Amino acid sequence: MSEKTYTGLVIKSQSGFFDVKTEENLISCQLRGRLKQGKHKGDILAVGDRVLISIFPEGTGMIEEVLPRERAIVRMDPRPRGVYKQILLANPDQAVFVFACTNPKPRLRMLDRFLVIAEQQNIPAVIVANKVDLLGEEKAKKLFGHYAEIGYQVLYTSAEKNIGVDLLRGTLEGKLSALAGPSGVGKSSLMNTMQPGLGLEVEEISQSLNRGKHTTNYRQLLPLKGGGYVADTPGWKSLALWDTEPEELDGYFPEIAILVPQCRFNDCSHVHEPGCAVLKAVNNGQLHQQRFESFLRMRDGLSNKR
Repeated sequence: MSEKTYTGLVIKSQSGFFDVKTEENLISCQLRGRLKQGKHKGDILAVGDRVLISIFPEGTGMIEEVLPRERAIVRMDPRPRGVYKQILLANPDQAVFVFACTNPKPRLRMLDRFLVIAEQQNIPAVIVANKVDLLGEEKAKKLFGHYAEIGYQVLYTSAEKNIGVDLLRGTLEGKLSALAGPSGVGKSSLMNTMQPGLGLEVEEISQSLNRGKHTTNYRQLLPLKGGGYVADTPGWKSLALWDTEPEELDGYFPEIAILVPQCRFNDCSHVHEPGCAVLKAVNNGQLHQQRFESFLRMRDGLSNKR
């Protein structure tokens, strides 16, 4: 074994083997045994991790070190010996949530939940409102426009009419993006329009990940021609706000978080208290009603878990 180590990115994980992309090559690697020793409360290695590898003369490699993660999409997996942190994707630069403007009708409560999880896990979010041609831009902006006012980047796209595709490509290039959204929203078609063949790969990986634990599945980063990667990350629906207390939730709604210091009481729940700046903002139209209802529903759910 060469003593020299190389820095690389884990772009595929399957059955204990990891494809690592170095500056020059793609190397099939395994994890050094010493890294597996001891008790672990979460995945040691995940797609998106940056690693140091050594390379054998025959061209395969060994992962010698997993470099520190900047952030990760984490799912808590309850097990007999305690809760285990499953890493859906390491080091994402952004989460890209694709929802349709219509057909199917956009599930904005689901989008709000995705956004809260992204805020909690410190992942910048981009919203893609697809099938804009079926509804028209004016009506689409009535549905999604308030997210742009909050500060989220909102892209209006159509795979069918090639609307907004160049803008989406520019948003993804050079970054590691987690791709998510409900079924039927045209995610694969949009990816195929942006880069022929990409959507088919996204679909294949999505099917693999949704087949169940008794079937061998894999996670993979898909390269973009202009640089960067996308990773299909089904599983956002099952991501729980596992370590969030009800009183912390307001911090994950940016438009509510800025109002909290103006509330009369430090422990304001924003449900019924007098002098609540959040309730005042709802009443005067400053705070979007649907977002506030999402907040109340999520807060109620967290309170019931206690």
